Amino acid sequence: MTDLLFREDAYLRSCEAAVIGVNDRGGLLLDRTVFYATGGGQPGDSGHLELEDGTQIPLATTVYDAERQIVHVPAEGASLPAPGTRVTAHLDWARRYRLMRVHTALHLLSVVLPFPVTGGQISEGEGRLDFDIPEATLDKEEIAAKVNEIAAGDHAVTSEWITDEELLAKPDLVKTMSVKPPMGSGRVRLVRIGTDIDLQPCGGTHVSRTSEIGPLEVTKIEKKGRQNRRVRIRLAD
Repeated sequence: MTDLLFREDAYLRSCEAAVIGVNDRGGLLLDRTVFYATGGGQPGDSGHLELEDGTQIPLATTVYDAERQIVHVPAEGASLPAPGTRVTAHLDWARRYRLMRVHTALHLLSVVLPFPVTGGQISEGEGRLDFDIPEATLDKEEIAAKVNEIAAGDHAVTSEWITDEELLAKPDLVKTMSVKPPMGSGRVRLVRIGTDIDLQPCGGTHVSRTSEIGPLEVTKIEKKGRQNRRVRIRLAD
């Protein structure tokens, strides 16, 4: 199994690793990685592998296979290293950091709008959450001001672990209706913001302080059904 270094430190930009396999579609398996794989609405990381002779292999994205192994997907036409090859994995850090800022901002959005979340998506510089909200008028400026106020408070963003059984006993921690928490390994990672601002299961990557999010705006609120409201945000820089 791959050692998922990003779970303990989302700020690692590179790591030394060994190729432990190449799947039948040309995807690369490493013994350790800083690359986050597509999941929970967050896209997989991109970047490149560097061989010992300096050759670079561009990576288009990172995904999970059917066995939940992380697969590093080379760009089309890239030559593949053989199993056992030593490499250094380098993230496209600028892209990843913006994804981290957006992901953390969406956690704050779920605090400002304390309704069940029916869907969500993260992209570089922007994102959205869908909420199960009864008929109501939502104000873009008011929502943005509340999220920005919390973000400016410079609250710590930390993680902790509980068992699958503990999470099942605390269903109120789960805000998402459409995406199940990352369970199955016996324990679940929780992301905490501040002392008591937010606590919810999440396997994604986040900034370490809410002030790193920077200012954002709510760009659009859409009605996607009788009770479904889609709220879109965008980083201001």
